[in-house]
Amino acid sequence: MASPVTNSRLYGALILCGLAWVGLQTYMIHSFGFIWYIAFTDGLVSSILLAAACWLINNNLRYYQPGKGSYVNILIWCGALAAICTFGCRWILPLLTTGQAYINFLVQSVIIRGFIYFLAIGWMAMISMIWYSQIDQKENERRKSEAEKLARDAELYNLRQQLQPHFLFNSLNSINALIGFKPDEARRMIHQLSDFLRGTLKKDDQQQVPLTDELQHLNLYLDIEKVRFGHRLQTEISCDKASGAAVLPSMLLQPIVENAIKFGLYDTTGDVVVSLRAEMEGNYLILMVQNPYDPQTSRPKQGTGFGLRGVQRRLYLLFARNDLMETHANDNIFTTIIKVPQL
Repeated sequence: MASPVTNSRLYGALILCGLAWVGLQTYMIHSFGFIWYIAFTDGLVSSILLAAACWLINNNLRYYQPGKGSYVNILIWCGALAAICTFGCRWILPLLTTGQAYINFLVQSVIIRGFIYFLAIGWMAMISMIWYSQIDQKENERRKSEAEKLARDAELYNLRQQLQPHFLFNSLNSINALIGFKPDEARRMIHQLSDFLRGTLKKDDQQQVPLTDELQHLNLYLDIEKVRFGHRLQTEISCDKASGAAVLPSMLLQPIVENAIKFGLYDTTGDVVVSLRAEMEGNYLILMVQNPYDPQTSRPKQGTGFGLRGVQRRLYLLFARNDLMETHANDNIFTTIIKVPQL
């Protein structure tokens, strides 16, 4: 349905057209030799009847859009309204004017008037159908866009919620293992886990965050992992000045780094270095996460694990592109590269 602003614009245009029609018809009747009073009365009455017919068909088409097989109904409506306007003029004008010459002119012009009224009402019907069909199309597109946005936001929320339990369960298991022989470490890990989860809750409503904020939150996660794995886990994070102010989807790095720790530490016994490098390349923030892996026990593939699949799906939902993440393994180094467009 059209908005009040849209309707007011349409009605304003109709009023201007009606005034123009009054002036044009008055001039035409006067050009046939009739006085201005008779000409103006003819133009005014004809325009009022025509305006009423146009308003009626416009108002009907506002709520009823005919299908492809129903255009005959519109023609019938236009013909009926044109006939009403014609006979209305034939009946009303003799009551308001005098002179046999004008009455004869009115009778002789009935057919021409009816044809002109039919064309004018038909044009109004066509314009109304196009006008309201465009409004309905825009309204349908708006509803579709809102529905897609709600579905996208719901899926994004679901993806983020699925990431938390896995990490939380691992952390709780590690705390449980530390309680018996390293209670101080267990208490420290509980505090770190609390800070991390509190920060996660604050980020739930944030779609994009600066890279510096994301790295601060990531360090909370890494502190917890370092308690779990001790000296075996080492991290290297480098970020140039240009990329520090760049934005990225919140909580994007945590599942990528978690995947790197999984491949780097779960199947090895030595020390492992997980590196993260951030830099700007044109209008993109480039994030590269690398970790060593043992090809005998690990088989990294494109999109391995829910974490990377979830990241790729989030990037697609946010940017409608499937080429923003790539993974490859060379020389026992597994690399994940993320490109985040800076809109």
